Amino acid sequence: MIKKRCRFLVLPRLCGVSPEQIHSEVGSFGVPEFGTKFVRGMLVDTRPTTFDELIRISGLSHGTDVWLGNAQSLIEAGTVTLQDAICCRDDIMIYLIKQGLPPNPAFKIMETVRKGKALKDPEKWAEYVSLMKEHDVPDWYIKSCEKIKYMFPKAHAAAYVTNAFRIAWFKVHQPLAYYASYFSIRADEFDSECMIFGKEKVKNKMKEIDLAGNSATVKDKNMYAILELVLEMYERGFHFLPMDLYQSDSTKFLVEENGIRPPLNSIPGLGTVAAQGIANARKDGKFMSIDDLKIRSKVGNSVTDLLKSFGCLEGMSQSNQMSLFG
Repeated sequence: MIKKRCRFLVLPRLCGVSPEQIHSEVGSFGVPEFGTKFVRGMLVDTRPTTFDELIRISGLSHGTDVWLGNAQSLIEAGTVTLQDAICCRDDIMIYLIKQGLPPNPAFKIMETVRKGKALKDPEKWAEYVSLMKEHDVPDWYIKSCEKIKYMFPKAHAAAYVTNAFRIAWFKVHQPLAYYASYFSIRADEFDSECMIFGKEKVKNKMKEIDLAGNSATVKDKNMYAILELVLEMYERGFHFLPMDLYQSDSTKFLVEENGIRPPLNSIPGLGTVAAQGIANARKDGKFMSIDDLKIRSKVGNSVTDLLKSFGCLEGMSQSNQMSLFG
């Protein structure tokens, strides 16, 4: 059962989309530990199907010189499988004990390797190498140990993956709650101008950032991961509801029957303080006019202009004053 459930981290179709729709072979956008481009590449290379393999990938992704130029190359060459590669620091001691080494030197070798000190004391390391060869430890394993600079403890990897697994379950089975929570908590660069008006706008923004390459702004580069998740949401058949002066929260994305309602502060240029000011002011009743909104919410023309551009002030007059001349 665990094997079957772990497949959603690799197979987008378990979220109801194809790789072509989301431009990715994996469906782990927005999943902690597995959502970055680097780790998504690891998922493609290793194709994990068990919880243990996810833990091993977490160990590889948090180590230094454990994956790139090391385990990755060994797996690609067919020398080892993910199950055999050194992934977490604990793997070394457990493996060496299974090979017949006494626990004490097995522990000391693990400590030396996980701190990146294998080659810093050549004389001591030569003793360890001799001991390992006496117990039939293969050359690839010893060389892999020598490349490592830092290793992640398995307990930490297990804790991280457990959390990621729970969140990924919501992504599959409670998608609207998942997306609303992610955008509210993690998506600091969410931009309603290019995200809430359909997937074509999202695709266009992604193309714009791709074409900019290294010259893209830091903001756009950070936004790209959010755009990937927004596109996935659209491709799964979900959408955003229009921004609304009274129904939109100040800072949180709200799940409603027909979709997700973006908050007021997701409008570019409309800050959280202004959004909260509007939310507090509307508690006392509807705004009689744009001027009334400005006075009660303590916002300026720039904020009301932004609200107008998103259709939040349609039908609202500028002032409470009535003209006697029509």
